[in-house]
Amino acid sequence: MDHDGKAVSERGPAADVTPRVSVVLPVYNGAKSLAATIDSILTQTERDLELIVVDDGSTDATAAILRGYTDPRMRVIRQENGGITCALIRGCQAARASLIARQDCGDVSHPDRFELLLPLLDTCVLAASEVAYFAPEGEAMYTTSHASKNIRDGLLHGGIDTIQSLPHHGSAVFRANAYARAGGYRAQFYFAQDLDLWMRLAALGDVCISRDVLYEARIDIRTISSVHRPEQVASTALAIAIRDGGDPYLIEEVAAIRPQKRAQSRLTDVRALYFIAACLRQKNDLRWLRYGWRAVKVLLLGRGAA
Repeated sequence: MDHDGKAVSERGPAADVTPRVSVVLPVYNGAKSLAATIDSILTQTERDLELIVVDDGSTDATAAILRGYTDPRMRVIRQENGGITCALIRGCQAARASLIARQDCGDVSHPDRFELLLPLLDTCVLAASEVAYFAPEGEAMYTTSHASKNIRDGLLHGGIDTIQSLPHHGSAVFRANAYARAGGYRAQFYFAQDLDLWMRLAALGDVCISRDVLYEARIDIRTISSVHRPEQVASTALAIAIRDGGDPYLIEEVAAIRPQKRAQSRLTDVRALYFIAACLRQKNDLRWLRYGWRAVKVLLLGRGAA
C-alpha cells in the first residue's frame, strides 16, 4: 500500500549493492515521450544508479512501454492515480541511494548529468544544473542562468514576488538524509511541492547550481498557460508563510488547494504562443512566425492553440 493506503505494485530486482544515486521519475499518461526520458537516464556515463519509475495510474500505453525495459537498474512502481506529489513521495520512499535525483517525463538528461552534478553534493544538500528549454516541436527557446544568483538566500528569505527557485524541478538532486531531516515532500501540497521542499532543504545547508547545461525541458502550450496558476500562486504564498513561522494550521489551508475546473481561456493561450514566438524571434529562429500566426488565429478566430 502507498502512504494513502492505495494499492501499489512494484517490479524490479532485489538490491545487491546500494547504488550511488536513485533517480525518481513519476509518470502519468506519458507514453508519447517516456522512452526518450528513460533512455537518457539509462545511458548516463555515471552507471551506478537506479531508476525508480512511479506509474501514477496511467491509462495510456505507459505500462506497456515500461514492460519493454529489462535493465536491472530500473524499478517500476504502479499505483492508483494520486497526483505528482503522491508519486514523488512513493518514489523517494523506495530510493536506496544516499543521493536522490529528480527527472520529469518528457524531459531528457544529458549523458554526463550525474557524473558532473553529483560531486556538488559533497558540499551542498541540494543541487541542480542550468536547463535548456525547448518549444513543443523541439525549437530551442532559452537557457537558464541561475548559477550567478544566490538561490539559497532567495529560498530562505524571498517573498512571493522575489523568491527564486531551481532552474527546473526535474533538474534537482539532493542528499537523502537531508530530505528525511527536512520532512520530504509534503502530501498537502498538490502545487508548489518542489518549492516547499527546497526552502526546507536550504535551511539545512548550501544550494549549488552548476553552470553546465545538463537538463533539457520540453514545454507545451498548456504548460505555459496553466489554468491552475491561481492555485500555484496561492500554494506558493502559503509555503512562504509557513517558512516564515506562520500559523501551523496554514498547512491545512494548503491541503484544501486542489485543481479547480475552469475553461482554458483564449487569452492565456495567446500569451503562451506569443511567449514562444518572442523567445524564438530573439534567437533569430524564423519558426517564430508559425507561433505568431497561431496566436493570431486563436485571438481572432477562436481556434485552439494545441
